[in-house]
Amino acid sequence: MNTLMIYGATGYTGRMAAEHATALGLDVVIAGRNGEKLASLAARLDVPYRVFTPDDQAAGALDGIGVLLNFAGPFAQTAAPLMQACIRAGVDYLDITAEINVYRLAERLGAQAAEVGVMLLPGVGWDVVPTDCLAMHIARRVQDPQSLRVALQVAGSMSRGSALSVSEIIGAGLLARVDGLLVATPDAQAQHFDFGDGPALCAPLSFGDLVTAWHSTGIANIAMFVHIAGDAFPEGDLSLLPDGPNARQREAHRARAVAEVTGADGSVARSVIETVNGYTYTPLAAVEAARRVLDGDRNPGFETPARLFGVDFAETIAGTTIIDS
Repeated sequence: MNTLMIYGATGYTGRMAAEHATALGLDVVIAGRNGEKLASLAARLDVPYRVFTPDDQAAGALDGIGVLLNFAGPFAQTAAPLMQACIRAGVDYLDITAEINVYRLAERLGAQAAEVGVMLLPGVGWDVVPTDCLAMHIARRVQDPQSLRVALQVAGSMSRGSALSVSEIIGAGLLARVDGLLVATPDAQAQHFDFGDGPALCAPLSFGDLVTAWHSTGIANIAMFVHIAGDAFPEGDLSLLPDGPNARQREAHRARAVAEVTGADGSVARSVIETVNGYTYTPLAAVEAARRVLDGDRNPGFETPARLFGVDFAETIAGTTIIDS
């Protein structure tokens, strides 16, 4: 069961992941809903392919698969049926979502998955690998950490899939973790964070880190924010957007996030993580996570990237640095 299935392999990020995984020599099967596109990509990569929808898996769709890595968003539509399919088939589930409701779903299904030895590990791209590792890193910088604030900086153009996922995140409403519980915070206000170039106004948004950072650090009070620069968030009919930024556009915009933690004594620590562009980072981190899971680095039930792979996992992707202040 050392075979990796990349579901949604003909999409913008899934295609990059499939190319990277095959270049590494992993045993890969690509899958998705469009047989014509899958056949073309499979021929180019010289890998097998399987055609099925998340809600209607063909008989034996997951036979022989060790890890399913889901790139098909919006994940609100694909994660639940694919997680359930993985639990039935004894296959570990990974994805690249930032949609908070998918993390809440994985939490709820965690005990059921653990009973049959299956791991549910959402969020193995950007977001949440860098921010999850950043949260664990900064939590160690103060004694008895009490609260955590994390802000992401989104620069450059956004892919069609990301835009649709952000719509799902917005639709989940404004949430924060307060005393260990997720609570609605409809009156949450924008706050300033410094990503390294001076204060930037960041809007509250309910990313999956409200779940992962709590599990990874144990900090009971967590708030999430985002700074969208330039033309990052598109308007109009999102289905008409191009797949995503090209290589030149990705190279022009590195990705950054900042975290601030407050200790019981009132001390505050701040750290910034900077990586290559998020769309470049995601297929690299996701495939590396899948490779490690296939090699036996796994823990049945719901897991987070930093807790499973360690605080340094984000920095194993070239071009990633953490700066403390």
